Amino acid sequence: MAHRRGTVRLAALTAGLALLAGAAPAAGVASPSDQSGGGRDPLLWATVNVCDTVGHPDGMGVRGSMPGTGDRRDELFMRLQLQFLRRSDGTWHNVGRAGDSGFIFVGNGAARVRQAGRTFTLTPPDPDQPPFLMRGLVTFEWRRAGVVLRRARRFTGSGHPGTGGADPPNYSAPTCSIR
Repeated sequence: MAHRRGTVRLAALTAGLALLAGAAPAAGVASPSDQSGGGRDPLLWATVNVCDTVGHPDGMGVRGSMPGTGDRRDELFMRLQLQFLRRSDGTWHNVGRAGDSGFIFVGNGAARVRQAGRTFTLTPPDPDQPPFLMRGLVTFEWRRAGVVLRRARRFTGSGHPGTGGADPPNYSAPTCSIR
């Protein structure tokens, strides 16, 4: 699936960081491993595949991959979210609605694997401020007749060359620094 473009207004985030200072850490930030409770699946991953390039200035791309079930009746969904590191206490927090794709239908379960991604456009911090350190969190859902059969979560990681929409080609990273 091709990248979809979204817009994140981090200028509002910059102004709102003081408000977010009291926010609770994003759910599930304790471990970057499989948060579904199951074992590792090499077809289940998330990566940053775009990070502020000439072709995507102030852009951050998040891409995910999930295995199919082999059953055409199953529907596969992904939710891509951006998180920022609050430097004052070292905790990760969701950017909010503007950094959240919502659940995206990526196809039926008959395929061996499905991938999807989104490139969010970020407003960089003021030059006097330190860069934003960002990462992605992808929630995967396998559904049948509207019932969730399985859910898994992955934070972005490296080691996924050849992902669609990567800029530059083969780019795969766990985080992105927006200056």
